[in-house]
Amino acid sequence: MRKSSHIIPYFLLCSSLLCFYSARAESFIGVNYGIVADNLPPPEATAKLLQSTSIEKVRLYGTDPGIIKALANTGIGIVIGAANGDIPALASDPEFAGNWVGSNVVAHYPASKIIVVTVGNEVMLSTDQNLVSQLLPAMQNVQNALNAASLGGKIKVSTVHAMAVLSQSDPPSSGAFNPKNGDTMKALLEFHKANGSPFMINPYPFFAYQGDSRPETLSFCLFQPNPGRVDSGTGIKYMNMFDAQVDAVHSALKAMGFKDTEIVVAETGWPYKGDSNELGTSMDNAKAYNGNLINHLRSMVGTPLMPGKSVDTYIFALYDENLKPGPGSERAFGLFKPDLSMTYDVGLSKSTQSPAPSPDIPAPLAAPPAPITVTPAPTTPVVPLIPAPTIPTAPIIPVTPMNPTPRPAAGIRSIAISCRPPRSLVLILVMILAFTLEEVLED
Repeated sequence: MRKSSHIIPYFLLCSSLLCFYSARAESFIGVNYGIVADNLPPPEATAKLLQSTSIEKVRLYGTDPGIIKALANTGIGIVIGAANGDIPALASDPEFAGNWVGSNVVAHYPASKIIVVTVGNEVMLSTDQNLVSQLLPAMQNVQNALNAASLGGKIKVSTVHAMAVLSQSDPPSSGAFNPKNGDTMKALLEFHKANGSPFMINPYPFFAYQGDSRPETLSFCLFQPNPGRVDSGTGIKYMNMFDAQVDAVHSALKAMGFKDTEIVVAETGWPYKGDSNELGTSMDNAKAYNGNLINHLRSMVGTPLMPGKSVDTYIFALYDENLKPGPGSERAFGLFKPDLSMTYDVGLSKSTQSPAPSPDIPAPLAAPPAPITVTPAPTTPVVPLIPAPTIPTAPIIPVTPMNPTPRPAAGIRSIAISCRPPRSLVLILVMILAFTLEEVLED
């Protein structure tokens, strides 16, 4: 007869393994938490909201102590940022860097789980060459200050780039950094390699669609069924713009000799409304992009050049920021409203357990797919006003390359196919193993 005293420990083991599996499964989903608004809920309410979701990481654009303290003891990873205006002092004065780290990191860690310090935002695109040249010394001084506080191996130092740091991205395999910043970029990449820190980038398929508003481009950007686009350099067929943009960055890193540098998507998202000349801004498209992106990340298929691993991705944004300047879309990226209700459901809530759009397989091609075009985000795209696009039935036509320019700081099912076993299967397999061991022990 089976000894029941052995069963309880095995059930605990199974439960622990399942919890670990579940936690790991969502560790790559983050969100941007901007505060350029006058109607946001208190940080404590936001912390509770985040705990009710599967969001594991939050990126802040500054070092608001109220927010950092509110996130203490939640287990949520926090990215904090030093502003572009702080870079000259951080670069020239190690004591200033030490005080900055002491006030904004040491004072909160480890209760507040700070994981990355970003120094500046899209600095490499600045017209101020002095600022560009000061970026690396500022990062080095912050790193030295973290090392002095015995946090160098626990908290990484990075900076955030726009896609326009690439001078070439079409096709993805030809990805290359702008040669005018070649020496500075190489030095930055040496810093990342030496410290094991990530290269952080802001890919926005939404802005690529603004530059090429054909219906087939919309489906390609939204992870919806489409004929796909072939990289002429590798023969790889891409099924969505997000993978193509991330792989273009990977190719650029590889071309510089840093193919093992980790890539983190610091921002990506889709606005649910915008000005009349901003094509593709709708609730359905925002829900499709973010929902299918989350589904794609959860599938763990990775990208064609980096298979089997989802990059850490921070979705823009947690809330709308009603005081941000620029076109209407800049104030309409929020996943949640100030009253903490969802703007639309993309399957992040733990309580509702609403799934992201389920995987689907693209239909067979009727004709060879067109070459791929991957475009960095434009600052203020100017495109003609045309009727909202619909998914085409005709074969895809050639893509006109789009000029790279920087961006300042209802859905058809996703084509991603999950390679990860269901949680229930994992539990069953572990339980079978446990009871098999039980039999062996009894014999």
